[in-house]
Amino acid sequence: MSKLPRCIHKSHKSTPSSDQAYAIRVHDLHKSFRLPTERAAGLKQAIFNWLKGVKGYTEQQVLRGVSFDIRPGEFVGIVGRNGSGKSTLLKCLAQIYYPEQGSITVNGTLVPFIELGVGFNPELTGRENVYLNGALLGFSHKEMDAMYDEIVHFAELEPFMDAKLKNYSSGMQVRLAFSIAIRARGDILILDEVLAVGDAAFQEKCNDYFASLHGEQTVILVTHSMENVRRFCDRAILIENGKVAVEGKPDVVATAYNNLWKKED
Repeated sequence: MSKLPRCIHKSHKSTPSSDQAYAIRVHDLHKSFRLPTERAAGLKQAIFNWLKGVKGYTEQQVLRGVSFDIRPGEFVGIVGRNGSGKSTLLKCLAQIYYPEQGSITVNGTLVPFIELGVGFNPELTGRENVYLNGALLGFSHKEMDAMYDEIVHFAELEPFMDAKLKNYSSGMQVRLAFSIAIRARGDILILDEVLAVGDAAFQEKCNDYFASLHGEQTVILVTHSMENVRRFCDRAILIENGKVAVEGKPDVVATAYNNLWKKED
């Protein structure tokens, strides 16, 4: 009989506890994936592999005991090279993945900006997709009516809202999705490289928006941009080989991140 996972994912809103001083507490998080290595051609081969003890997969350990705390109102950067485990960590926080071991405590509502535009229908107009995406985010039709003009104005797409989404450029679609997503104000925002949306002018508008959140909302930014880490973050965490390698001031973590590449040269 397999053991039950030892991961606990808790969400608190009003229950007093020592965890209440934090927006998020992550303790000893472990996550692995099974990668197939050999496929059985049939039942006979599968039985033969089982008798020989051939599993047909390898275990890839992605997170190896990650722990950290984030206080309410902090803007925290999570950085690391591709394959370091940072995106897996983000998806564990968003409850897309469930780790095998450890605990995640979340105090308040959490809104992840991971895949902008999920749920968009290319056969519908931009206007129709605003209401569709808003419904997926939990807004009523009346609430979307109140936000509609502001969403379209921020996206700078007023002349195109009655055109089908399939006729939008990829940049226009991302701008519309982003403009809708930022209306879903939760207690905690998780951002996965969404500061790099649209052209330079629109990126600057997004940067101004996130700068306005500083100190007002808890934000976790997963990024490769050390410029954004230094610009926005109060603190940063470097993930390397599935572990917290460095945690501290943005300049310290950004320097450590850049030094990882120098070691390879």
